[in-house]
Amino acid sequence: MTDLLLVRPWAWFTARVDAVLGRVTTYRLMVLVLGALAVWAVVLGAAGRIAMEPLDLLASLAVAVAAAAVSHRLWAFLWRAPARTESALITGLLLFFLMWPSSSPRDLALLAGASAAATLSTFVLRWRRRHVFNPAALGAFVMTLTGLTGAVWWVATPALLLPVVLGALLVLRRTGRTLMAVVFLALATALTAGRLTDAGATAGAALSTALGSYPLVFVAAFMLTEPVTLPPRRWQRLVVAAVVAVADTLPFTLHLGPAVLRTSPELALLLGNLLVALAGVRGVGRLSVVEQRDLAPGVREVVLRPAAPVRFVPGQYVDLDVPHPRADARGTRRTFSLTSVPGDDLAVVFRVPPRPSSYKRTLVALPPGARLRAATVAGDFVLPRDPAVPLLLVAGGLGITPFLAHLRESVAGGQPRDVVLVCSVATPAEIVHADVLVASGARVVVVSPGEPEELPVPVPEGWTFHPGREIPPELLARVVHDAPRRAVYLSGPPAMVDAVRGSLRAAGVRRVRTDVFFGY
Repeated sequence: MTDLLLVRPWAWFTARVDAVLGRVTTYRLMVLVLGALAVWAVVLGAAGRIAMEPLDLLASLAVAVAAAAVSHRLWAFLWRAPARTESALITGLLLFFLMWPSSSPRDLALLAGASAAATLSTFVLRWRRRHVFNPAALGAFVMTLTGLTGAVWWVATPALLLPVVLGALLVLRRTGRTLMAVVFLALATALTAGRLTDAGATAGAALSTALGSYPLVFVAAFMLTEPVTLPPRRWQRLVVAAVVAVADTLPFTLHLGPAVLRTSPELALLLGNLLVALAGVRGVGRLSVVEQRDLAPGVREVVLRPAAPVRFVPGQYVDLDVPHPRADARGTRRTFSLTSVPGDDLAVVFRVPPRPSSYKRTLVALPPGARLRAATVAGDFVLPRDPAVPLLLVAGGLGITPFLAHLRESVAGGQPRDVVLVCSVATPAEIVHADVLVASGARVVVVSPGEPEELPVPVPEGWTFHPGREIPPELLARVVHDAPRRAVYLSGPPAMVDAVRGSLRAAGVRRVRTDVFFGY
């Protein structure tokens, strides 16, 4: 790590950031970031930096969060569904930044109504085993329909821009949806600044106003990327980002009785959500445990059977929900790469450390027949459709899991691929499902300080072993001399992915598709 600091300081910094982010789930990170922004807003209100009174801010914050948490638990009880407290807290915090802060009983009652409507939507507005609309956007929209109040997005103030940007960078780094946010932000900023320029503003003033006085950064990072309402593939998400950006900037007014609908971020987000639903994107829904088994010391496999067929592509991941009491800071949801192929039961493989999280303790203790839920299957770590494209797959530790699905599909489809797999592990015993690698005919290069005899199967012919843990450029150039002409896929922990990406570029590879495992 010290050498990385001396040679590539930015890579060292991002590796440290990723190490910290990997200790919390995405949902917990959202709660922490939004909570910190709320506290900072109160401080700014007390200092007179924003046009809100601290008492109004505190009252609205307390009501929005409490109403979301309480109503969510009530709906969960009535629908006999597991309560997801962190999701409810996120919804309440988002609504706090959308509705004008006030301590009047009337305004607080309307804010509580928006929170209750938002959490209710996750139970009643469902289609194809997934909820349709962003809860916070829907709660604000419902209040607009009443004609009594509506969203004002007061978070869009220059005094909050810098902390919002910093929080956005953390969230986007953790979720991996930076490109989607950038597409939305670039298009929405350009369209908004263009309108302001047409109205007489200078280019500089228009750009400053678009970023500082419109909630574009907040929408891009904290609402547009809400995971359950997103489509599974990157190109689909980019289309949604562009549609929402246009819908958020085109002038629009519609009178519906006492309500007036105008161009607004919440309406644009709901239109994007509706587009995803109409496209036929399906959720996963209920799963039941078929079996569990240990694949290696500290490595567990869980096989799950979906209640209804699940569409996915090898290389994608599942967002698995395991509700349990007294959950620790890692929360109740995890993302796992699927190691199975379409048509089979779903299988996930993960490491169980000596002191596992409450999530993993609960998961490994589930007996056959126990029921779980999964929100979605998504991801773009998929192979080229043309089986003739030669591949270089590079894995660090359990980063091999998505490659198991790739190779299983190759074997099951009877279309063997030209594959070189380079796998870096602490010991060859960690190479799970080595039989799948053998059956695929892939040329396997094992980089490990352990001995070949530690492999859980007899050492196959053609496999090569190299001492050490790192994968330097000279090793890649020696064992994969044609790496530049191969489609390259890299999977593993953030620091390993960053280091090996540099080695691949030094070996002549120009494009690398990555799958980062933040660790659990």
